[in-house]
Amino acid sequence: MSQKMAITGGAGFIGSNLAEALAKENEVIIIDDLSSGKLENLAGIEAKFVRGSITDKELLRNEFLDVDCIFHLAAVPSVQKSIEDPIRINQINLDGTLNVLIAARDAEVKHMVFASSAAVYGDSSEVPKKEYMVPQPKSPYAVTKVAGEHYCKVFSEIYGLQTVVLRLFNVFGPKQDPNSEYSGVISRFISSILTSLDPVVFGDGEQTRDFVFVNDAVRAFILASRSKSSKTYNVARGQGASLNQLIQIIGKIVGSEIRPRFLDARSGDIKHSLADISEAESIGYYPRFPLEEGLKRTVDWMSKYILLNK
Repeated sequence: MSQKMAITGGAGFIGSNLAEALAKENEVIIIDDLSSGKLENLAGIEAKFVRGSITDKELLRNEFLDVDCIFHLAAVPSVQKSIEDPIRINQINLDGTLNVLIAARDAEVKHMVFASSAAVYGDSSEVPKKEYMVPQPKSPYAVTKVAGEHYCKVFSEIYGLQTVVLRLFNVFGPKQDPNSEYSGVISRFISSILTSLDPVVFGDGEQTRDFVFVNDAVRAFILASRSKSSKTYNVARGQGASLNQLIQIIGKIVGSEIRPRFLDARSGDIKHSLADISEAESIGYYPRFPLEEGLKRTVDWMSKYILLNK
């Protein structure tokens, strides 16, 4: 049955992929101030686009009227930027999330899915990361996500707004702009390699991440919107890979030997990240895309992107 869905940050990397999937069967409203999202990400998607910020409570209230579910993805997704300017990140990521929740309550929306982050786990030596672990945020960005999760829980308990929290690990895939300051490591690596530059690695490259293809992340959002309980779920593949392994696989895909350039590790970055995804399996989630298949699809998209932007 067709529903009315709203996506904050819907012109961004994950948001636009989600919008594309949802718009096939639903009425979709995309709210984005285009500070990091792009209109070109929405090409061919039948949806209403509203240029606006989650700092604008009145705009949110108006656009959330008669909405069945809100997918809240709008944020400044940068650990480094949050260290440099914690006040700005708090205003957007945390105050903005509270605005979304209040507007959802006022518009009598019944369901919201909140995009949180694996950053909430910090650098705990316990792996894999399980949802019951006590958050140990190591950056202002992670603090805003932890606080946002708590706000979601409180709004569920007090106001009856059903909220599902998705702790996203390292999502990658098409529409992830390699030139953005918020770009993920995979898009930067692929862009460097395709343009004959040595990819830059901060640290020794042995740090591990749980990389998940964007199509799998999108499916997790859709499954979460159908869930009947307000819970928190990890979204990942449940398998770790080091940055050095990542470079080797990309080199194999493009058919060349890659020689990365190693620089000092960055403040706030964690060493190892791996998810336990058994909780998410309870809502039907499991990763369909192996790492290499996701990387092949990303390389194909990135090759076209670079060609178009020459």
